Amino acid sequence: MKLLVTGSSGLIGSEVSTYFDSLGWEVHGLDNNQREVFFGPGGNTRWNQERLQKTLCSFSHHEVDIRDRKGILDLLKEIRPDAIVHTAAQPSHDRAAAIPFDDFDTNAVGTLNLLEGCRQFSPEAPFVHLSTNKVYGDRPNQIRLIEKESRWDYDDTEYENGIPETFSIDQSKHSLFGASKVAADVMVQEYGRYFGIPSCCLRGGCLTGPNHSGVELHGFLSYLIKCNLEQKEYTVFGYKGKQVRDNIHSLDVAKFIHAFIEKPRYGEVYNIGGGKENSVSMLEAFDRVEKLTGKKQIYRYLDQNRAGDHICYYSDLRKMKEHYPQWGIMKSLDDIFGEIVESGLYSRKATLG
Repeated sequence: MKLLVTGSSGLIGSEVSTYFDSLGWEVHGLDNNQREVFFGPGGNTRWNQERLQKTLCSFSHHEVDIRDRKGILDLLKEIRPDAIVHTAAQPSHDRAAAIPFDDFDTNAVGTLNLLEGCRQFSPEAPFVHLSTNKVYGDRPNQIRLIEKESRWDYDDTEYENGIPETFSIDQSKHSLFGASKVAADVMVQEYGRYFGIPSCCLRGGCLTGPNHSGVELHGFLSYLIKCNLEQKEYTVFGYKGKQVRDNIHSLDVAKFIHAFIEKPRYGEVYNIGGGKENSVSMLEAFDRVEKLTGKKQIYRYLDQNRAGDHICYYSDLRKMKEHYPQWGIMKSLDDIFGEIVESGLYSRKATLG
């Protein structure tokens, strides 16, 4: 069985590559380190590419940009994969405002290139697209909230389990990133419903893990922990530092992707995240990492929040569990923090010699 993974040097792409390689799949990774172009040296993922090439049994790297339509179509024609996992993206809503053409061409046009290649050369291959909860724009902020000691939370029983897939994506501020991801998300659904391509959009909360090259504009938890370990100043943007995110380990994401590929549906949508149990506010995250490292979190507070940013967001996982009852969250918040801290300590020791 052959799997094509875009963004294979990134967090989810590398986890998916490793997971399916362990199952005996022939894995083809597509990545051109565009993350470094978007975010500078801190976003470099070549180290992860090299790790995959050295450690996996059946992994092939392809240096192709998803915006290169001919390159994508030629690659799909050559490989004719049995499944496609599309994780490559420009992932920051802050960065998108400075590079609107690159953002849309990567997120929307790049996804269309892959979908059309799939339709022409592997029409029966399940197509899994890593979308984002930013497709909902800032509409979650319209839910009635309650302020607690260390976090905001929903004060509406309709959302006690989190945000469901039926939540509207219209009439809200998305950021240009959110808008480009909406275009990709809807196109994946359309190729499923119109052309019969088995496909799904995974609208991710905070997808995280020890292989995340976190930077200030993307990768909240990884970057926060990195700042703590290196004693660098972290910036909190508004909401009193009580904004809430749900965190899901990249391995749990990979396992859901496997479940979907084994039993695909057409044009489906899932909100994938850690759910309420794996949710954490920034203040709570500071407390957790300080207890693990013994170092105080150095931070500054800016009263101005990021445009379109969520005050509170965690995913309602009931639809995922109903469709795939064998799947569930295996990595707790404690596991996630522990692994990222341990990885960061190891990296610092390796750097210092």
